Amino acid sequence: MLGGQANAEETVAATATPVELKVANRSIMLFRATVLGETPEHRVKRARVVIDETLEESQDLEVHIDPIQSSYLVLLGDKRAFIVAPHDVDPLTQSSVLDAAQQAAANLRLAVAETREARNLRMLMHSLVAVAIATGLYLALLWVIAFIRRKLQASLPTLMRRHARALTVGQTPVIEANFFYTLIRRVLETLRWLLIALLSYEWLGFVLSRFPYTRPWGEQLNQYLYELARYLLDGIIGAIPGLVVALVIFFIARGAVAFSKRLLRRLAVPGTLSWLNQETLQPTTRLTALAIWLFALAMAYPYLPGAGTEAFKGLSVLIGLMISLGATSVVGQAAAGLILTYTRTLRPGEFVRIGDYEGTVTELGMFTTRIRTGLGEVLTLPNSMITGSVTKNYSRIVEGEGYVVDTTVTIGYDTPWRQVEAMLLEAAQRTNGILGQPRPQVFQTALSDFYPEYRLVAQAIPSQPRPRAVLLSELHAHIQDVFNEYGVQIMSPHYLGDPQQPKSVPREQWYSAPAQPPKQEP
Repeated sequence: MLGGQANAEETVAATATPVELKVANRSIMLFRATVLGETPEHRVKRARVVIDETLEESQDLEVHIDPIQSSYLVLLGDKRAFIVAPHDVDPLTQSSVLDAAQQAAANLRLAVAETREARNLRMLMHSLVAVAIATGLYLALLWVIAFIRRKLQASLPTLMRRHARALTVGQTPVIEANFFYTLIRRVLETLRWLLIALLSYEWLGFVLSRFPYTRPWGEQLNQYLYELARYLLDGIIGAIPGLVVALVIFFIARGAVAFSKRLLRRLAVPGTLSWLNQETLQPTTRLTALAIWLFALAMAYPYLPGAGTEAFKGLSVLIGLMISLGATSVVGQAAAGLILTYTRTLRPGEFVRIGDYEGTVTELGMFTTRIRTGLGEVLTLPNSMITGSVTKNYSRIVEGEGYVVDTTVTIGYDTPWRQVEAMLLEAAQRTNGILGQPRPQVFQTALSDFYPEYRLVAQAIPSQPRPRAVLLSELHAHIQDVFNEYGVQIMSPHYLGDPQQPKSVPREQWYSAPAQPPKQEP
């Protein structure tokens, strides 16, 4: 019988939408259940009518609760205001029906007191006086902030110049006064607006809390600010242990970097390690420091504030994806730079030819290499292109410092080869900037169908600041002059038919001037 009565008393609709009951702008409770055939919306309307009528009749009313079966009646005086059913309790909380009924009664009791206060003219006048005093104090504080701001703006330039002169290394200031002044000014402006916003927030919350109808809004503002401050304070206190561990890892990594730097400097002494010398010491030190810091970052990552949040994890995944998609060429360039560094293919100051480009190496970086041509150009070449092409180094095989200069001419078979060699050597001797020792050499690199190919190879003087293109231009000019002086034309013959006379050099012309016959041994 009791079970049937309970079922008749309370019927819960699965599709019922929760409706909030408010009295004098104060939330009393949230109805979720359908009771006695009434939906939450009808229950709210009925409760509001009963409460308004009861408050119109009398203001000195007592609020209490009375149990009925598994539910509770909330009584306003001797009238039932509403029923708190088990299904009205929020399923996400651990509270009972009794707790929910007591909380609803407390809210209604507060709403009744505020209704009584709203109808009391004397209390409203007290609230207006309190608001006027708070507003005057608020305006006075704003004036104080503006006064302090004007004083700081007037004295800040002098203070900045004084401290900027104090922070100097020799005669050079460490911090520029204009930049430091702008920075401090922006920081002070930010603090000023934050302070104004905080004062305005507190003033608005106080004003709203003085009047019964707007008091819930003021309480919400104050509660939000309190919860925000508590959340920030709890976060700061909770992050302190992790930050301490991260700082310890940072100092350990810093000491490891300093130790590895000293160790590598000792190992770079000639005769210790073949691959580590003064040229590879700097990149090896940087790579070692980078590896240590990356390892330290991976170790300290779990201890950083917010490392376990979904936002931090999503940002980490996004950054990793961007690096994976966009850093393929960058990693390839860096790997090529390491190959060039440790194989010592190029060195700054050497004259090289890379593909179709030639010039003096001015900078060998991690990603690119810069060379200066003899035509006033500076070329920036990707390291991956250098490792993928043939590199000619004209400075590596020379005796001492300097670089190799070479040129090629083709002369017909009717000119004695000894004469051609002698003329090329004489042109090299006339060229300023070509060393006499080691002596220039002439090589016959090919015997083509119509002419042999002669290649002149010499070593240039490195101390003279002359581009290789200028030196080659002067050498070519002297070659033309020497050939013209001895009546030999620089021409590569191409025959359309067999000549009437064979194109051969008689023996008596083998040593035509300036060629010298070999000396006879006694």
